[in-house]
Amino acid sequence: MGKNKKKRNKVYRGIDATIERPVITRVQAVNRSKFGQWWFDNKTRLKPILIASGIIIFIIIIIFEIFRLI
Repeated sequence: MGKNKKKRNKVYRGIDATIERPVITRVQAVNRSKFGQWWFDNKTRLKPILIASGIIIFIIIIIFEIFRLI
């Protein structure tokens, strides 16, 4: 095998190089109550659990109503 050419790992900074844009981090300050802050922090974990439990309760109520009619 022939000699491998050394790869360039230095960033090109010439006139026609692309300009790096600064990264902007936007922060939003909100005054929340204790419960509101707790809900904001735990919303992603609790929403699916609450939706699933609501559906299960709805199905149980329908089953009880069907048995009450019989």
